[in-house]
Amino acid sequence: MPTYFCTSTNGRLTSEQKKKIAGEITRIHAEVTGAPSYFAQVIFNEVETGDWFMGGAPLHHEHIFVNGHIRAGRAAVDKTRMIKLMAEAVAAAAQVESTRAVWVYVNELPPRQMIEFGHVLPEPGDEPAWTAALPEEDRAYMQKIGK
Repeated sequence: MPTYFCTSTNGRLTSEQKKKIAGEITRIHAEVTGAPSYFAQVIFNEVETGDWFMGGAPLHHEHIFVNGHIRAGRAAVDKTRMIKLMAEAVAAAAQVESTRAVWVYVNELPPRQMIEFGHVLPEPGDEPAWTAALPEEDRAYMQKIGK
């Protein structure tokens, strides 16, 4: 359900840092929203130096941008808490000089306009009933992800 795209300059993040960031984003999303962790996706994009601009000028400072797509319906206080925790966790994992180098945006999508694992998604909070109603093969497939 949630998909987080992490963008940095080419070579900025090591494989170990990416693994840590993906784990932290997944953990935080699951803890704050209550959604199963196996729904979370974290995708890393690397941009070549000279291909990233801010204010119309090439980026010359350390920057990591996290853009998440999540289901609509979460409380504003939870979304704010989640992005703050993610920004702190990404900054720590990436060992940035300043937390101002990490930007986190969250965009909401209506659940009924999303299909994952071959099924239209439930409203937030309806995951247990939705999961229970899935064919056993699909439920088993999803639940073994990340283990």
